[in-house]
Amino acid sequence: MISREDIEAFEYFSQTEMEMNVYQNAAAKTAIYKSEHQVIYPLIGLTGELGEVANKVKKILRDGVFDREGILDEIGDCLWYISAICRDLNVSMSDVAVGNLKKLQDRKQRGVISGNGDKR
Repeated sequence: MISREDIEAFEYFSQTEMEMNVYQNAAAKTAIYKSEHQVIYPLIGLTGELGEVANKVKKILRDGVFDREGILDEIGDCLWYISAICRDLNVSMSDVAVGNLKKLQDRKQRGVISGNGDKR
């Protein structure tokens, strides 16, 4: 028998676009790490997945083969870990995205979008 959870999963996976907070809520249902490992577990996972993205890109240089799907799979894993970090910090991915764009727009307006440092 098909459960309500199966139907909801199908609805998530059949979408072509998804809002960040919808993704964050759906991804949270797949998190299985212990609460005492909040933030640190997904942060370590994110660094591993970023390494996997870098490795796939490196292979473009070495082998001349562009594995777009493989890279996108690894970026999706990065997204999951970012979502988990946001959840563990009790902040929505949407709020983080809006805040980041505001910061970048402010830097652009002040002519400091290039350069170094967090507080430019």
